[in-house]
Parts: sequence; structure tokens; C-alpha cells
Amino acid sequence: MSVFTAVQRWADEEPGRIALRFGEHAWTWRELVSRIRRNAGAQLAAGLRPGDRVAYLDKNHPACLETTLACALAGTANAVVNFRLAPEELVYVLNDSTARVLFVGAELREVVDGIRDRLETVERIVDIGDYEDFLATAPEFTETREPAPDDCFLQLYTSGTTGHPKGVLLTHRSMLAHADAATEAFRFDRESVNLVAMPLFHVGGTSWALAGMGVGCETIVVREVVPDQLLAQLGRDKVTHAFFVPAVFGFFLKVPGVEEYDYSSLRCLGYGGSPMPEPLLRRSMAAFGVDFYQVYGMTEASGVFCVLGPEDHRAAERLTSAGRPVRGVEVRVVDPSTGEPVPDGEVGEFRIRGAQVMAGYWRRPEETAATLEGGWLRTGDAGHRDEQGFLYVEDRVKDMIISGGENVYPAEVERVLSEHPAVAEVAVIGVPDEKWGETVKAVVVPSGDLDQAELLAYCTDKLAGYQRPTTVDLVEALPRNATGKILKRDLRAPYWAGRGRQV
Repeated sequence: MSVFTAVQRWADEEPGRIALRFGEHAWTWRELVSRIRRNAGAQLAAGLRPGDRVAYLDKNHPACLETTLACALAGTANAVVNFRLAPEELVYVLNDSTARVLFVGAELREVVDGIRDRLETVERIVDIGDYEDFLATAPEFTETREPAPDDCFLQLYTSGTTGHPKGVLLTHRSMLAHADAATEAFRFDRESVNLVAMPLFHVGGTSWALAGMGVGCETIVVREVVPDQLLAQLGRDKVTHAFFVPAVFGFFLKVPGVEEYDYSSLRCLGYGGSPMPEPLLRRSMAAFGVDFYQVYGMTEASGVFCVLGPEDHRAAERLTSAGRPVRGVEVRVVDPSTGEPVPDGEVGEFRIRGAQVMAGYWRRPEETAATLEGGWLRTGDAGHRDEQGFLYVEDRVKDMIISGGENVYPAEVERVLSEHPAVAEVAVIGVPDEKWGETVKAVVVPSGDLDQAELLAYCTDKLAGYQRPTTVDLVEALPRNATGKILKRDLRAPYWAGRGRQV
């Protein structure tokens, strides 16, 4: 079965039922499949052939999902591009994708015009305002084409916190396996109403959408996050499933009367993409009063591979856990240097195996081989597993600090510091030290008056001596990439310039 036939099924069984909503517009399954087939036909009429790439650059719009599903039908692949990238980054990603057709939204057209002469493979630009005309250029694609399970139809780019973004090859096999696991984990069913607010260039957007569409439920695409409007929409549209990053929950809690909105239809409120500080999680659970699901995943795994369900959110000791693996995924914890498994309770690197793992990185065979080692995906995340099989993420392996021979995982220190009432945001890094090799530095965005010496003293009985920050820097904002992830390499750079990390 292909990803497209999973959608065609609903057009055959319930053609008149609503499949997709966007603003005031709605499409039935019959209408949606017709539009997907016309998109596929128009791609082929434009000269594209199986294996070719298109690229999509816009905020959330149904045309992006239609294009992705049309690629699944035609044998092409949709490289959905992060619209927050700087022009230089856009040039890199678009050229790396080798896209021949570029779909672009009105807000991004001026940026594209500015870099047009540097786009090496783009032959045609389709403005989203002219998307309906694009669909009208060719009849519906009606050929019966059975793709290979490992054919890529969706190419999403990693966020690039350590260098240039890499194109992740997501396939019929990987995305169908993810949809199957997500259906069970989040309890999607035919009657669900699935809100898609995460950007579609992110697996939390496109994979979340395709999981719901796979079971035939109604999908609502939201163009951008406007907190008070989203809160009102949850009740107005009887939303049952929604997913947001932790920062959005912070925005929600600032909306006056957040507790008074209608959440009666919500059965699943997911969060993930970055760690959720425990104080924010507790306040969010109190404000919404619905079932929360923590999502732990990555682009290379087609989305979520580990979930902490609502029952475990009600156990205080579980709130710091990422949950347990979803159906079809194996996880092992290994010593990152040897690859040998470590005992439960001991920190190591998470490696995963299963059908939902990517096929590889686009045109990067060496990095693919290094990441897919012996059939296991190296996540780069460090953590431990308890005796009940729950995973606890400590940090990124590359961010680990070695101070006096002791391993320090910054996330442990950050969790303690984030509990301080005058700390709005914090990032912990290792800096050179002649005696210990590295020592711990906290870079803090204060929420009010913050005395650095008092913050250091605050850690005395909460962290081991080698874990405690020795210095604190106060800043107005932390450096982030286009997807909002903190760039610790930028924080470390001034301290390690001209020297290796010899610790």
C-alpha cells in the first residue's frame, strides 16, 4: 500500500465526508483526491518524472499536503522548506534538493525573487495564489502506479544545529509505519478532528497530518499560531487532537482567561519538539484539564517513536520521562563510543530500529552510513531506561560536558536552574578550565532581577559539585536556529576559539 492509496480509500468509502478544512474552506474526500490527482498530472505535464523533486516554500496551506500526496502518487518527492530560513540558507537547501518546480507563498515571493538567479535547478515557480491555475493545466493523473516501499515522496530537512541542513528521505514504508504507530499511540479514529498547527516543513506538522488522514478523520490546517484564536478554535471546531511545541504552551498561558475556553472535545493534547520545563507542563495541565501526551521523535524516524501517555502524566515521578517506544520501534541504550548496550539506569546513547526509520540522507551516503549503523538509527540523544522500559532523555551526546573526568549532561543542570523564579530561559555549556578540563557555565535569560551569586548558591543542595555552574552569564536572548532550537555551538564558540576540546 502507498501513502496515496491510504487516502484514496476514504474517497472510495465516504466520498462526501469532509476531509480537510482551512479557514472558511472545506473539501470532501472526493474533492481532495481529485485535487491531488490533478496536482500529480500537472507535475508530469511540467516535465517531472519519478525521482524528481519539487520544493514547497510557504506557511501552512492545504496545497502543501496536496503536493506531498501528489508526489506519493506520481513518484516525485516534495522537499518542504523551512520558511523561516535566511536567504543564504534557502539558496543552500533549494539547490541541495535539486527541485525543478518551486511552489512559493505570497509572503516569500520577494525573498525568492532576490535569490532567483542563484537557484541552480528550479525551472518553474508556481505562486500559491496561482495554484488553482496550476491544477487546471492538466487532467487528473489516473494511471495505476505501485511505488516501491522505499521510494521517497517527502524530503524534510533537519534543523542543522551542527552545520548545513540535511535532506531526510521519508518513504511510503516509513510514513505508513509511523501512521500506524501514531494511530495506536494517540488513539486516532474515524471520528477524530485533527488540528495541524505545527509548520508542515516539520514532522510534527506533515507526519501529524498524514497520521490523521490515514484513519480518515477530519484534518484542520492552521496557517500560523495566533494563541487566542487557536484556543477559541479548539472548542468551536470540536477538535479532538492537537500538537504544539512547548513554547506555544507558554504563549497560551499568557492569554487572559486561558482556563475558561472550551476544551471539552479534546482527547489528545500533544507536546514535543524540545524539552518541556516541568513548571510549564504542570501549569499547562492545570489550565487545560485534558489528556496530555509527550511526543519524543525526530525527522529521521518519520516523527514520533516514543510517547508518554496521559495515565503516566498523572504520576509525578513520570513527568520527566519521554515515555515508552511506540509499536514497531525497538530502542536500545548503548555506550556511544563502543556501541555496546549499557544496563538499565545507566546513561548511554539511544539507538532505534524499525520500519519508520528514514531511508537515508539525500545525496549523503557517508553521513547516512554513519547515522544508520548496523541497521540502527543513532539518535545522538543521551539518556537512560528504567526497569519498566521508560526512557529519560538527559541531553545531546555532543553537548555532554566532561569535568574532572565526570560526565555532566546540561539538561540535568538546566532543569534545576529553570525552577528558579527569576530564570526565564537557560542554556548550560562547558567552557575550558585548566584544572578540570571543562567547567559548567549557565547562560541565562532573566525574567526579573537576578543575582548571579544567589543563583550559584541556589544550586548548592540541588546538584553535585561537578554539576554546579561555576559562572553565570546574563543575556537578553539565546541564539536559535530557524526552528527555534538553541544553538549551543554559538554559545560555546567564543570560549573554544583556537583550541580543541581536549578534556
